[in-house]
Amino acid sequence: MTEGMNAPLLPRLLIPRLPFFYGWVILGCVCCAGLSRQGGAVATLSVFVAPMTEEFGWSRTAISGAVSLGGILAAILAPWIGRLLDREGARRVLCFAILATGSAVLGLSQVSSLWMFYALFVVARLNFAVPFDLGIYGAVGNWFVARRPFAMSIATTAMTMGLVILPLVGQFATERGGDWRDGWLAIGVTVLVVGFIPCSLFLVRRPEDVGLVPDRQVAAASAPPVIEPAFTRAQALRTPAFWLLSLFTLLAYPVQAGVSLHQAPFLIERGLSPTMAAGIVSFFSIASGVASMLFGMIPARIAVRYRLTLVGLLLATGTGLLQGVSGSSSALVAGAFFGLGVGGLLSVLPLAWADYFGRRSYGAIRGIALTIQVAAQATGPLMSGLLRDLTGGYETSLLVFAVLSVASLFAALLARPPVFAREASC
Repeated sequence: MTEGMNAPLLPRLLIPRLPFFYGWVILGCVCCAGLSRQGGAVATLSVFVAPMTEEFGWSRTAISGAVSLGGILAAILAPWIGRLLDREGARRVLCFAILATGSAVLGLSQVSSLWMFYALFVVARLNFAVPFDLGIYGAVGNWFVARRPFAMSIATTAMTMGLVILPLVGQFATERGGDWRDGWLAIGVTVLVVGFIPCSLFLVRRPEDVGLVPDRQVAAASAPPVIEPAFTRAQALRTPAFWLLSLFTLLAYPVQAGVSLHQAPFLIERGLSPTMAAGIVSFFSIASGVASMLFGMIPARIAVRYRLTLVGLLLATGTGLLQGVSGSSSALVAGAFFGLGVGGLLSVLPLAWADYFGRRSYGAIRGIALTIQVAAQATGPLMSGLLRDLTGGYETSLLVFAVLSVASLFAALLARPPVFAREASC
């Protein structure tokens, strides 16, 4: 039985009575899921690093290993989870991811050994890296075509806000309760309540499952057909566009992860106080959220590959400016450019995969791409840390990241939309 035949009861009751397109309800659900996703974020974990290492005597390297292990497992499982998304739909993928993450985070409040910490946080991190990404952008891509850029930018902005909110929830609960365990409990409850309830009650796989079409509150039978590609995974793998988007991913994501993780220590080495460095990092996060919205407002006539080109240019400019940081003003400018680039990357790349290859096999195609993305994200921090240890500073790694950003710019320019032969797919 397909998810369309087994759509939740509430949507079937609500849709005939709603004065607006049900896709906006779907977008609200995935925004809630986006906030829940941050239960497995590094920024959330960072709130607990100091108190947990103080209580158990673990090293920072030991705690960081759980993040890396979760990423490795996510890269391995991404193609399988992508096929699962196509078969079962975003509702089941996201509900499982939310339940697994919320349960793991609640379990972290009872940790008494390093192996328990690994067993639980690896689950949260694995879900963060793949199921949430596939489910959130897969749902948006199914319900929106013409308005897909705007809808995806909203979803990305919600995730950025979650990255701000959940660490604050954890910190506040820790301070009020007097124990870091209270912080994990508060985050776990927030993940489950905010994410699971709306997704389980209101998510529907595709608009066609409930008599609608993408973007509009119109019965499918009376609406003109939506013109979009419908590649299978095998067809997508035979296109230059797939490999050029993958190359862009391979070049851009080490920059995103490598600079983001080491930004604060780099600024401190350049003479900024820890407080000022933290402020710059927060400003960078705000710029990322703003960029997600701005890129969603770019007119549809501007091709996706040009938007990706702009992302590469912003990343290159940001990393270049970071090399010249000598005070708070120059750090703010560099952080703004880099934050704009990261925000554009997070919102435009999922859009490119959906626009280029369509909804038919989005999960299977994006699952392969996520394996590349997760692996690329893992190399950036390692590369930056290794070059820092070898050279005594971050200047060499920033130069490498600037070169990678420029190279990604050219990969984006070459990534033209693939030509879909509809008769070949029949």
